[in-house]
Amino acid sequence: MRYIFSGLLVAILLLSGCSVWKTTKDYTKESWKTTKDYIDPPPQIDTDSYQFTNPNQEKLAKLITPVDGPLTTLTRFVDDNDTIPGVDWLDLLLTRFPWVHRVLVTDEDGTIIFMQPEIPVKKISKPLVFKGVWRDISLLTVVDYSDLGPELYIGRPYFEDISFSGLIGVGFDPRTLLSLSPDPKELIVVHPGGGVWSLGADIDEEAMLAVPWNEILKNEVQGQVQVGDKYYTWLARYVGDDHYVYATESVDPSADGESWWSF
Repeated sequence: MRYIFSGLLVAILLLSGCSVWKTTKDYTKESWKTTKDYIDPPPQIDTDSYQFTNPNQEKLAKLITPVDGPLTTLTRFVDDNDTIPGVDWLDLLLTRFPWVHRVLVTDEDGTIIFMQPEIPVKKISKPLVFKGVWRDISLLTVVDYSDLGPELYIGRPYFEDISFSGLIGVGFDPRTLLSLSPDPKELIVVHPGGGVWSLGADIDEEAMLAVPWNEILKNEVQGQVQVGDKYYTWLARYVGDDHYVYATESVDPSADGESWWSF
């Protein structure tokens, strides 16, 4: 009985209020309105409760909120399914997340048994290897760097009873998500050890990748780094056990005090 997988090679051969009701029509409507407002009050947003004292954090929050929300929703949608997906699940996935470029399902040996679209525009440049840990079934990610740009795959195992039966993989170009930001050119995503994703941001990608992110992320989930003569405010986003870093150039480097990291 195989409960957990240690590694899967996906080769492309290539988600009481009570009211006294009376018979008069007008009083019925009024009673329902009173009850509804009690159990389901109209939503109100108190913008004064969310004032930032740090302009760097405020800028980053405004840039990433429309990006991170859909990503978080997608990861929950995928993570909630631990059985082989049916047509309804796949249709709902593509309807709710139109920026998803590819969905694939494999058997326990890594052979693809379903892929949508069947003939993708962006081919996978090399086999995708999802490495799992015994008794750990958290989401996994793999990034494929093809000639047409990066493709981020979110994967999770699925089971029949308690036996590992295969993998569900959902792929998308992370730059598509960046386009949802109110100012896409101001936002970058760092894939530690992989690449820097942006839509035209003026950044030294090589220097940004040279930052020892893995060391920093052992103790920090947000902060500020100096890369060359520029300062960047950043926040880590974890997808399963894998981390990615949102970053933007700081508005006022002194607002964070002395930078912890300088390169």
